[in-house]
Amino acid sequence: MDIPCYVNECMTALRLSGFQAWAVGGCVRDSLLGLVPHDYDLCTDAMPEETEAVFAGRSLVTAGKKHGTIGVITPEGVVEITTFRRDGSYSDSRHPDRVAFVNDIREDLSRRDFTVNAVAWSFDTGYCDPFGGREDLEKKLLRAVGDPGTRFREDALRILRGVRFALRFSLTPEENTLKAMLALAPTLNGLSRERVFSELNGILPLLTVDAMALYAPILTQAVPELAPTVRFDQHSPHHAYDLYTHISYVVAAVPADLTLRWAALLHDIGKVPTFTQDETGRGHFYGHAGESARMADTILRQLTAPNVLREQVVLLIKNHMTPLQPERKALRRTVSRLGRDLTEKLLCLQEADMGSKGTGEDEGNPVFSQVRELLCQMDAEAALPTLRDLAVDGNDLMELGYSGRAIGQCLNMLLSQVVDETLPNTREALLSFALEFQRNKDMECWGNE
Repeated sequence: MDIPCYVNECMTALRLSGFQAWAVGGCVRDSLLGLVPHDYDLCTDAMPEETEAVFAGRSLVTAGKKHGTIGVITPEGVVEITTFRRDGSYSDSRHPDRVAFVNDIREDLSRRDFTVNAVAWSFDTGYCDPFGGREDLEKKLLRAVGDPGTRFREDALRILRGVRFALRFSLTPEENTLKAMLALAPTLNGLSRERVFSELNGILPLLTVDAMALYAPILTQAVPELAPTVRFDQHSPHHAYDLYTHISYVVAAVPADLTLRWAALLHDIGKVPTFTQDETGRGHFYGHAGESARMADTILRQLTAPNVLREQVVLLIKNHMTPLQPERKALRRTVSRLGRDLTEKLLCLQEADMGSKGTGEDEGNPVFSQVRELLCQMDAEAALPTLRDLAVDGNDLMELGYSGRAIGQCLNMLLSQVVDETLPNTREALLSFALEFQRNKDMECWGNE
C-alpha cells in the first residue's frame, strides 16, 4: 500500500516509540480499489496520552480524546490517530455511551460497519482482514461486520452510509445486510437532520432508477414527504408511471449536480396534496408546482441546507411547469431573473420531467435543443444581461438623488428595459431614463398631496 510521506512520518514516529501503527478504514479500502485516498486514518495500541507524548511539540487536535482520537496537524492535512477500542452500548442510535481501549487490532476492526471498511494495513504485518473485506471488494459485495441488525441499531446513520457505499463503489448489498437496512430504516427518524442531509448529498448524485426502487424504504424515511408518492396512481393519460417512479426517472435523467438532483427529487411532492379527479376520473394537480416549492423549502430548512442551494432548488421547482421557449425576449427575461446557470438547470429539469412520463410523448422534443441553441447564440452575442452588466450602478443613481429601495427598483426597471431591447445598454440612455422616471415619480407624489 502506498503511504504518503506525511502519513509515513506519523506511522514511523509511533513505531519508533514501540507502538503499533495501522492505516485503517476508507484509505485502505480506496487503495485496494485503485483509488487515491483523500485522507488517512491511523489506529494504534498507544493510549491517547501516549500518542500525545509521541507527538509532543506538534500541533494537535484533542477534541476527540475521550473517544481515543488525537489529530496530528501536518501541512498536508490532519492525520487522525485513534487508540484500538471496543464500543459500549448505543442508546441514541448514533454514538457509543462509552468506549473501552484495547490492544488488539482485530477487536477494533470488529466494531466497524462494513467488511470493506474493516481492513487495516501496517508496514510490519501487511494487511489485517479478519472479516474478508478484500474478498468482498473483489466480489463487489457490501456486507455488515457481524450481525447486520446489531450494526445498524448501534448507529442508524450506517444505513445511509451503506446506500452511499453501495452506489459509489458499485457494490451489491448482501441479503441479510439489505434486509436489516430496510427493516431498520425507521430508526433514521432519530438522527440529526444535518447528518441525514450530509449523507443524502453523497447519495443523490449517484442515484439510478433501480437504486431508487431498491432503497425506497430508506429514502422515504430520510425524506418522509416522499413516502406518499410511492405507488401513487396519477390517473393521467400522460403518465404511465406511478408518481415515485416518475420522480425516479427524472432524478436519474438530470445531470449529477446537487442542486438539480434535489430539485428533481422534490419537484412533484406537491402533487399528492393538490390531487383532484374530474367526472371522468382523470387526475389533476392544479398549483402543484407552487405547493412542491413550498414543501421543498420546508424540507431543506429542516435539513439545514445552505441558503443558496435551498433558494435555487425552490426557484427551479416553482418554475418547472413554465416551459422555456426558443423566443428571444422571453428567454432574455428568464435569464435576467434567474441567471444564466439556473436557466440552464431549469431547462435540464424540464427536459427530464417531460421525457420521464413513460408514454413516449415529449421524448426528444426539439424545443429543448432549440432553446439551448438560442442560449448559446445569445451567449456568443453577450445578449444575456444581468444587473452587473448594466452600464450604470447604484452609485450613479445616488448621484441623481435616488436612495434606499428606490435604487434597486430603478436598477431592475432599467434591466427590464434593456432585456426587452427598448433601451440600449449605454450610460447616457440609462441615466436619461432614470432621471425621467424619477421626475415622473416626483410628479405623482406632488399630484397626490
